[in-house]
Amino acid sequence: LGRGIIVTLEAVRFKFQVQVGEIRSLPGLIDNNKGRYAVVIFEDLYMYLNLQGQNRANLDQYCRDFNVGIVFLLHYRKKPEDNPMAINEASYVGSFPLRFMSSVRLKDYEINATSPLLRITRPGSVVSTSIVPVPSPNDWTIFLPYHHTYTAVTLASRLKPPKLRKTKRRHEKLIPVLLDQGLYDGIQRVFFGNNLKFWLQKVLFLDALSYLSYGRLSLPLERYFQIDIDDIFVGVAESRLLVNDVQALLNFQTELRKNVPGFTYQLGFSGKFIYSGTDEESEGDRMLLKLADNFSWFPHMWSHMQAHWFSNASKLCEYMDINRQFALRHSLNTSSNYAVAPHHAGVYPVHQQLYHCWRKVWNITSTSSEEYPNLRPDHRRKGFIYRNIMVIPRQTCSLFTHTMVLDMYPGGKEVLLESIDGGSLFQSFLYNQVNVFMTHQSNYGNDRLGLFTFDRAMKFLYKWTNLRLVYEPPEVLGKRYFNLYPEEVEPVWSNPCLNRRHLEIWSEEKNCSSFPKFVVVGPQKTGTTALYWFLNMHPHVKSNLPSPTTFEEVQFFSGPNYFKGIDWYMSFFPTPENNTVLFEKSATYFDQKVVPKRLKTLLPSKHIVVILIDPALRAYSWYQHMRSHHDAFALKYSFYETITAHRGVDPDGLISLQRRCLDPGFYANHLENWLDFIQPQFIIIVDGDMLKTDPAAAMFQLQKSLGFTEIYQYNKILKFDERKGFFCQVQPKGKSKCLGQSKGRKYPEMEDESWKYLTKYYEEANLKLFKLLERLKKPIPEWLKKKSK
Repeated sequence: LGRGIIVTLEAVRFKFQVQVGEIRSLPGLIDNNKGRYAVVIFEDLYMYLNLQGQNRANLDQYCRDFNVGIVFLLHYRKKPEDNPMAINEASYVGSFPLRFMSSVRLKDYEINATSPLLRITRPGSVVSTSIVPVPSPNDWTIFLPYHHTYTAVTLASRLKPPKLRKTKRRHEKLIPVLLDQGLYDGIQRVFFGNNLKFWLQKVLFLDALSYLSYGRLSLPLERYFQIDIDDIFVGVAESRLLVNDVQALLNFQTELRKNVPGFTYQLGFSGKFIYSGTDEESEGDRMLLKLADNFSWFPHMWSHMQAHWFSNASKLCEYMDINRQFALRHSLNTSSNYAVAPHHAGVYPVHQQLYHCWRKVWNITSTSSEEYPNLRPDHRRKGFIYRNIMVIPRQTCSLFTHTMVLDMYPGGKEVLLESIDGGSLFQSFLYNQVNVFMTHQSNYGNDRLGLFTFDRAMKFLYKWTNLRLVYEPPEVLGKRYFNLYPEEVEPVWSNPCLNRRHLEIWSEEKNCSSFPKFVVVGPQKTGTTALYWFLNMHPHVKSNLPSPTTFEEVQFFSGPNYFKGIDWYMSFFPTPENNTVLFEKSATYFDQKVVPKRLKTLLPSKHIVVILIDPALRAYSWYQHMRSHHDAFALKYSFYETITAHRGVDPDGLISLQRRCLDPGFYANHLENWLDFIQPQFIIIVDGDMLKTDPAAAMFQLQKSLGFTEIYQYNKILKFDERKGFFCQVQPKGKSKCLGQSKGRKYPEMEDESWKYLTKYYEEANLKLFKLLERLKKPIPEWLKKKSK
């Protein structure tokens, strides 16, 4: 049951928290005297009834104090007994003035037009056939209230067993969905006598959330959409449009505009294949050109080729321009600045050349794809913006290039009808405020399934809901989408090598082995450069190539470089030889909130390496680092003045320096952020003091943790340099190679007052770190053991 609830909440993008299993304690309900939740949902009414007494009392009081409603599902799985009269047995719902009966089979399901809960749902129609929810037709529960707080949301009749068809209660109306208005105990509730698999329950569920939350969990009634017809002029003979088909398309568009002002089909074309069908179909092509001004046009590729086949941007642009010249010759209106790539290749995973040429040749501002972040599940499709081109999610609507005849629909025509009548197509309209529907030229010839599907879908939508369909041209639609979902503007790159579909539409020049196997994430000033240097001594380990601006660090996941895409990231990694392990080091990653999710999405199941030293020493080292780089505030203010500065009193620049000194040292907080995305076994802790005083031992432990099959003996190649004050690499003829002059820099000892201040400042944070590492069964650095005694 819970899965259906989660899918619905994800689809409408409502934020929620899930508590699984037996509820021994409630989650935190209040933050700063404000309620955290607008509605509480129980996937099973008995989970609520069986709450421990104090928990239930606390939850009820929370609901009264903050006007929070509760949704209950009662999907009772009791098997019908041999005696059909068993369905007349009623049970009480705890101490509520309410009873229920399970294992009831229903028909003639209708909406109570007087229910105050209704918002999206439109009353007045009846589901007249027997309602058969999966997995059993006998899974309905109906409610029998005996208090005026309860009102029916839906009504239905019993589909009686044969022995009961002549009883007096033959025409009674039963209540499968019930509203408790809160008149009994001050809490409003909605009871569902089934799961959410029956399509009308999904609509009512959204209405319940809106009603119980006083509109806080509501979607507008407007649904913005466009319908694309891909592959115009493409297709084998006898699968293309005839003259009558083109006229029917225009007539349907005209009819649709009566309810949806301005609606215009978007026609995607590949000019090379015009007049490639039968003589009758060539006449259909001519009719399309004759009526071209009635539609909006967008480009595919000239010969429907996939963009990722072009590694050379100049050639790709030249190829696109042939299609543009075709559009100019035939006066096709391409002013929408919209395009769709054949097979969505190059849109995601991103092919930089495609975006470059779209902007250069067509001035494209928006496109759509079904591939981001993944094709399935479709309710999780999202949008993103790359190189100022808006990518919004596309829906398939159950029509494909090969679906041309209703009676030949795969699985039978019932499959398509189910999608339209409450199924996936209906739910796209229900859940998504913005829809781009993908259809194909072949869907508008033969049986004209494209016209049939949307005619039926819109009639069904208007019959059962109060939703209002609105057409907007692509660029306007794209802007609306990202105004609604600004959190999706920034993409989150996934690994194409882990998705078969993405791998098929990814350039063959890419190499899946060119991703790092582990990442050194910092924090800064803990010895990450030394570790980077040590790792590169290993004969079978190679780092990322240096950056011209950030030196040995790529800094991909933590800054603007991320939006350059994974092609840019992969350019820093050589194609590895056999048994070579690639790694990246960027010390800026550790304390950046956005990094763990980004890194986990692109590099799942890869280790991260964290170096920990005393946070007080790290803070002092950062301050001295900034002094050496002539930071004005570090030069003007002492370390103690820096760490004790006050926001609102001292200069903003000093506060900024203070935060970079102090904030990364809250190690446990940052590790918890990583643990939200990365499993503990993929987090490796390195004792920074050990790395400095006994690097061979530290490197031995690190290699074991990373699972290296060949352990390199660092004690044979590292030697302490008295003059430098740290370990250097032994070279032939007794010489040594050390890190540059900027590393291992000596500076004055920290003043006692600063040391005492920071010892107290980090006391609680260090204790939290100790307990966290202990719980995770991670090695505890010696410096932390001493502080925790």
